[in-house]
Amino acid sequence: MAHTISALKRIRQSEKRNLRNKSYKSKMKTMVKKFAAAAQTGDAQTAEAAFKSATATIASIGSKGVIHKNQVARRQSRLAKKLNALKTA
Repeated sequence: MAHTISALKRIRQSEKRNLRNKSYKSKMKTMVKKFAAAAQTGDAQTAEAAFKSATATIASIGSKGVIHKNQVARRQSRLAKKLNALKTA
């Protein structure tokens, strides 16, 4: 256990940030699952609406530094690839 005041403060900050980041990641996963469910139905319009909200959420989380910018690009790219495959099918 930490003894210095600054170390104790760092622990408090880490816990607070960890909870915040966890909620952001949970929200991101939920949006991706909603897109996957919409894509599974085969309705392109619903999937496109879910795609827009999912990519916006992912970009927002990336801008906060919760996930790396390359991970943002990779996740958005994979979602776009699934959407395009749905549109062409």
